[in-house]
Amino acid sequence: MTSSSRECKACILAKIDAEYAANLEQRIKHIDYSLKVDEKTYQERMEICKGCDKLLDALCRACGCYVELRGVMRKNSCPYRKWLAVETECVTN
Repeated sequence: MTSSSRECKACILAKIDAEYAANLEQRIKHIDYSLKVDEKTYQERMEICKGCDKLLDALCRACGCYVELRGVMRKNSCPYRKWLAVETECVTN
């Protein structure tokens, strides 16, 4: 293999990022609706994470999670309490 036929490191990383995004999107899509926050809450959480100095390449350096996956779940909260878990509604008969 000649050096001219190799992919550059940036190209490989871009491909990995695209695969990661597609994979994460599919995983989130298949989480039961009752376990997820509504779209508005999810977007608010992601805006908070985007502005956090602990965010690095979609990972939270405080807990090591993928913020998109952590942020979509009702039961999850930010390790720094920048956003909190959403209480599950109790259904009584």
